[in-house]
Amino acid sequence: MVPVDDAVLVRGRLAVPAGARGVVVLARGSDSSLQSPRLAQTSRLFQAMGLGTLLMDLLTSEEMEERRTRQLRFNVGLLGMRMAGAARWLQREGPTQGLRVGYFGAHTGAGAALSAAAFRPDQVEAVVSRGGRPDLAGAVLPKVRAPTLLLVGGADTLGLDINRRAYEALRADKRMDIIPGATHHFQEDSELEQVAELAGEWFLQHLGAPRDAAEEVAAQ
Repeated sequence: MVPVDDAVLVRGRLAVPAGARGVVVLARGSDSSLQSPRLAQTSRLFQAMGLGTLLMDLLTSEEMEERRTRQLRFNVGLLGMRMAGAARWLQREGPTQGLRVGYFGAHTGAGAALSAAAFRPDQVEAVVSRGGRPDLAGAVLPKVRAPTLLLVGGADTLGLDINRRAYEALRADKRMDIIPGATHHFQEDSELEQVAELAGEWFLQHLGAPRDAAEEVAAQ
């Protein structure tokens, strides 16, 4: 379990390969990140590139079962604080202590990642949004300092419009890449591999030098 504040524990899965050059927090939003095969595949691809990963849920198991989940799923302020709490936990844990942190958000998790980056800019060095809702971060987008990469499917007409407007609002170092033919689900393996390659290169560029520690931990 991952302590995201003094009273809340969420499920997570942490893996830190040998010589890790940083650690990436991956979150999908209100749905379970641990049950997302696409996020799990992206995590494995990041690990192969030398990045540690924390795949985490942003809601507790109880919250996912409650009727109020519909209200919580778009509460990016709350979800962002939990993502920032996970980054704080990583920075003081043995396997990841001293590693720089990046955020990878999909769907509503993208809004949470950008909200977390604006809320606690000292805890994150880079952000990647994959087919997400960066617009949900709203008025805090100009406060994001971390270099931000927006990845959007070329066949996702609504997502392209949303991400272009969010891109204009961002004031940090930024880039938007369009994956030809992809929808916001990025269902094809080749599309996920392209996403992981672009995102992984972004994180490697911004998260710093290698570290010699080699550990793999399950925090479930």
